[in-house]
Amino acid sequence: MWLLSISPLLLEREHSMPLKKLWTMSLGAMLLLNSVALAADMARTVTPDAKKIETESGWTFVFAPYFWGAGLSGQVAQFGLPAVHVDASFSEIWDHLDFGAMAIGEARYDRYSIFADVFYTKISGRKATPFGVLADDGKLETEAFSGLIGVGYSMLEDTTGQLDLVGGARVWSVDTTISLQGGLLDGRSRSDGDTWVDAVGGFKGSYSLTPNVYLSGWGLVGGGGADLDWDVAATLGYKFNETVSAVVGYRAIGVDFENDGFEFDVVQQGPILGLVVHF
Repeated sequence: MWLLSISPLLLEREHSMPLKKLWTMSLGAMLLLNSVALAADMARTVTPDAKKIETESGWTFVFAPYFWGAGLSGQVAQFGLPAVHVDASFSEIWDHLDFGAMAIGEARYDRYSIFADVFYTKISGRKATPFGVLADDGKLETEAFSGLIGVGYSMLEDTTGQLDLVGGARVWSVDTTISLQGGLLDGRSRSDGDTWVDAVGGFKGSYSLTPNVYLSGWGLVGGGGADLDWDVAATLGYKFNETVSAVVGYRAIGVDFENDGFEFDVVQQGPILGLVVHF
């Protein structure tokens, strides 16, 4: 998703830089990939469909895995090293993605709703070290998780759509591990990361332009553990019939977090694609 201006993600490339700087740049890039990798490979992510179930009690349920081809840019710092700037395209992290999954779920009763949005990614890369004295090579592995849970109330609702006032909490967790093989430091490893929670609030809704075409989206902003946490998205949907529809749109998430030498100040953005099945 991101085009690195300094190409720290491509761990296979040869470098003549000092080892410390090489690892700093690589760490920054891999960490920022967190939600990035989010759906990097459709074969390695959850199948993008959705199911809606309406019960006799009046509750409705929606579960929708999705594909987000996001890029990422910003500042990242770990292991007590200086912050580095990362600007990476989605295609540059394709080969480093081990796993990525994301999904949205919602339960609704009358004007009230409970919803959740989660994504998890795991990326890794290996690089030979200069001279091979301290170590023959090193492996960099980053795991990132973001989970949002919230509640909503429909302020406006009719046959054409609805507008919900929503609020909730988002959990972020990022962990990076460096493992060395061969040389004097064979078998040594070190990890760094952080976990924090932000309170967010805003609006989400949908509106039918025609019986077959509709708009949907959301806008959230807040903070807490982070100085700033925001999330916006807009999609255009088309109903093929009462059961199946397709959506395409754009999503952007930004977070600015810093604590004890760990910095994660990034913006992730890119297109969203989905297939929605209603029951």
